[in-house]
Order: sequence, then C-alpha cells, then structure tokens
Amino acid sequence: MAEAVLTQGAIAAGHPLTAEAGAEMLRMGGNAFDAAIAAAFTACVTESCLTSLAGGGFLLAHTAEGSNHLFDFFCQTPQSKTTAGRLDFYPIEANFGDAVQEFHVGLGSMAVPGVLAGLLEVHQRFGRLPLAQIMAPARHWATYGTRIGPFRAYVFQILAPILMATPATKAIYAPQGTLLSQGDRFYLPEFAAVLDQLATSGADLLHRGELGEKLIQDCQQRGGYLSQGDLQNYRVIERQPLAVEYRGSTLLTNPPPSSGGTLIGFALELLQDISPGNYAHGSCQHVAALREVMCQTNLARKDGYDRRLYEPDVAERFLHPNHIGQYQQQLTQALNKWGSTTHISALDAEGNAVSMTTSNGEGSSYVIPGTGIMVNNMLGEEDLNPHGFHQWQPNQRISSMMAPTLVLHDGKPQLVLGSGGSNRIRTAILQVVSNLLDFGMDITTAVEAPRLHWERGAFHAEPGYPQAELEAQGIVAGDTCTWWQQPNMFFGGVHAVAVTSDGGFAGVGDHRRGGAWVRV
Repeated sequence: MAEAVLTQGAIAAGHPLTAEAGAEMLRMGGNAFDAAIAAAFTACVTESCLTSLAGGGFLLAHTAEGSNHLFDFFCQTPQSKTTAGRLDFYPIEANFGDAVQEFHVGLGSMAVPGVLAGLLEVHQRFGRLPLAQIMAPARHWATYGTRIGPFRAYVFQILAPILMATPATKAIYAPQGTLLSQGDRFYLPEFAAVLDQLATSGADLLHRGELGEKLIQDCQQRGGYLSQGDLQNYRVIERQPLAVEYRGSTLLTNPPPSSGGTLIGFALELLQDISPGNYAHGSCQHVAALREVMCQTNLARKDGYDRRLYEPDVAERFLHPNHIGQYQQQLTQALNKWGSTTHISALDAEGNAVSMTTSNGEGSSYVIPGTGIMVNNMLGEEDLNPHGFHQWQPNQRISSMMAPTLVLHDGKPQLVLGSGGSNRIRTAILQVVSNLLDFGMDITTAVEAPRLHWERGAFHAEPGYPQAELEAQGIVAGDTCTWWQQPNMFFGGVHAVAVTSDGGFAGVGDHRRGGAWVRV
C-alpha cells in the first residue's frame, strides 16, 4: 500500500517536540484542531520565549465540511491608561547579530492576553479529544525537562536582558545563576501544575480566577495598566477570513483590524501583473521586483491604511482595483528602470486544515507568580504601536502583522503556512507563496530559499543574492543595506504543510527558527 494512503495528517511547528505533540494527537484519533492545540500548549514549554498562554494569536481554520473561520485571540488594549504609581516600562535591545532592535518591557508593556481563551474556545468548537489528553505532552516536557538546542540557546542570548531582568525570570532561565545555554535542560514545573488546574477550570482560571487576581494585584502595586475588568471582559472574536485570488488558487488569511494579511494580499495583487516566474529566482530582476513590490506596499500602507484599520470595509477599499492600479503603474515604471512569535500548521486526512500563529512579543519580564507563565509585552513593541507608545486607544484589539494563511485549490486545502518575525511576517509569507505558485518550487525549497526584506529604506538580504550585481546596477542605490552572513530568524520562520499531487502530505519546519514537521 502506498505511503500516502497510510498517512493521517501532517503538522509543522517551531520545535521537534512541538510538532511531535501534535502528531501524537493524530495517532490517537484526534483531528487537525486537536493536533494544533496540543502543539500550542507544548510550544509554551519548548518555545517559551516565543509564545505563552498570556500572549496573543490567531487561528485560521478550514473544516472538512468546507467552512472557513478566523479566530482572533490577539491581545487587547487595557480599558484605562490610568496606573497606580509610576509606570513600569523601559527599553531593552535584542541583538540579532547583524541587526539590533529595541523593545520595551515591564508591567506597563502588558496588554490583555488571549491565547488561553482562544485555544480553549477552538477546542470546544472543533476538538475531539479530552483537554487533559491534549495538554499531556506539554505537562510531560514541563515536568521532565527538554534539552536546549542551538536555536533556543541563540534566542536566550538575544533576549537575555529580559530573561535576566527579574528574580522570577532568573529562576526559570538562570536557575544556577547563569543563563541556560546549549545542552542544558529547561524545566517549567509550575507550568505543569497550572495545566492540571486548567483541565478542570478552563480559561476562567486566568480571566476570573486566582491567576488573574495575582496578575492584577501586581499591576496595581507595580505600575501596570491591566485591571480585573480587562481580564473578565476579554472575548475571542470570530471573523470572516480575507480571500485573495492568485494564480488560480484562493489564498485565505487574516483580515483587518490586523494588517499583515491585507498587506500580503496587496503585494500579491502587484505580483500578478509582473509575473516574477519569468525571471530566474534570486536574479537581479527578481530582487528588483520583490524590492519594489515591498516598497509600493509600504507606500500604500502609509496612504491612510493604518489609521483606517478599524473601519468595516477597509480591506475591500484597499484591495480595490482602482486603488491598486496607481501602485501597479508606479511598480511597472520602477521595474522598467531596473528598478517573539511562532507558528503551527496542521492538516488531516478528513480535510481539516489549521494555521495558527501565536506570540508573546519578547515577553514583558513579568511572570505570574507560581505559574511559569510570562506575560506579553505587546504595548512595548514599536511594530504594534506605529503612532507611538502609550498612544493606543483603550479597549481595542491590537492590530498585528500575524497572518496565518491557507491556500485552497478548487475549495480544498493545498497549503497551510504562516510565520513569526514581527514586520517580516508578511514578506516571508509573500516570498514563500510566490516561490510555490510562481516558480513551481516544492514546499521545502520554497521555504529554504534565501529571503529579503525592504522597509523604510532599509534593505536586508540573506546569502544567495548577487550583491555585487545589485549594487552595480543601482537596484539598491539609496537603501541602507544589510547583507546577512547566514540565514536568520530575523527573516521569519515559515512552518508549512501541504497536500501533494498524489494526495499525500509534505511539510517543512523553517530551519531559521529550529522548525520541524511530522507526517503521521
């Protein structure tokens, strides 16, 4: 019997144990939703610097019956900007090696969390296995520990200013006084105990119970914005996914008020006209096309898009041919002149598909006492606060670049993907989708191909692009260029699974973020 007939599904994620947790659910008769949720809980242990139950995220679902759903459980701004005492909010620098990025942390950087509520709601709607069974892998690895590999050690080093900031974070990430490094084991025993409570109490444990009470008490005493009403009033929002037609396929992604999905759709509409597949991949012409598409997308974003994100028809107006047309014309003219997040993708043989992106930002450095759960720092991320820190509107869903994505062909899921990477999320997904649909690459080649990113006059490129030719032909003239020495998590981490031409499953975990995939 052919292997494809025997497979029950596939899952890709940011750590081998994260992916294996999902695969275990498929082996036990669970569906893609069970697999993705189990992987998400496990990621809170194996990828604890990238995601958390006190972070935010989105889950894009295609059911076996053919319905599409976008679950928004991203972070919410607090109801009030009032704090009792001095605001706890300060900057740190994350050093990626070839680039440095500033973030702000402290209790004043924490937004209302949503991951726990989102996971439990999706489980209630579409899950099949008992919650305790789904959380078992996470509980196991939190109790017995996981070995720290090269990627996780690298992340620890990048985020050392946060992980060493408080006694609570030091107890987790530097239990012997020095930051854990490659080869050490990482334990999260208090988190294991919390999972036991969650199996019976559900999301109320955080939003209406003792965990939330500890969090709010510390915010009131130590300079945070969050209140009891913020936690109690938080709701998961179900939205209609944004649909974009491209090269005979339908791309489903995250709609407004999150911005990443619409910006990917805009960039794909621009790519439709210039047919990048006519160029050699990675050539000067291809680079020029991608750079200019990113440039025009950024220009269009400045054209009032960010300030209109909460208007009901913003996506339709932004993607309308009359609006796109002016940028397509500028793109053609230019080309004639040569001109802390993780993702889970899951498919099953029944036809269910799940694309879920979650993030804790970089973490606020605040850990809810007795839980091992670090709270997000979404109010301290410049990318999420384009109008400036503390300028957010109270009690509003924060806009995100997260863009969990599905590609359907004839109404059936063919590809599930998404990425972490802050502002690079949309350009990472754009390039992988183009690699697949424009250049006909297989899924592994499409994800592993070198990436570039252009934004606000800064051009970043991984090894593999013809630097001397690009400079000689003036394609990057005027840009501040960073020629990275090796592939890096700066360019995202696209974990993807796909249905092959023979009906089987393929997948890839992006090596930039220590990813892995499992076929069952």
